[in-house]
Amino acid sequence: MKKPIIRLCVVTNKQYEKKDLLRVVRTKEGAVLLDTGGRVYGRGAYMVKSKEALEIARKKNSLGKALEVVIPEEIYEEIARLINE
Repeated sequence: MKKPIIRLCVVTNKQYEKKDLLRVVRTKEGAVLLDTGGRVYGRGAYMVKSKEALEIARKKNSLGKALEVVIPEEIYEEIARLINE
């Protein structure tokens, strides 16, 4: 039996299994992407897939602080779409 991969959510500051999280990546060029496959190179930050976490991330700019970049509104909209699926 494989040991589950645990990552820290930058929004709630709690540990979750990797499958329960979304990864947001800042590339070397400074672009911000949503990494659904877990393969994009760059600085990554994980957040749990929940509406509450998304609201907190927007209010406190948790993703922006973790990635040291301004997060575009389109990324938040894409995260919201993925959470609602």
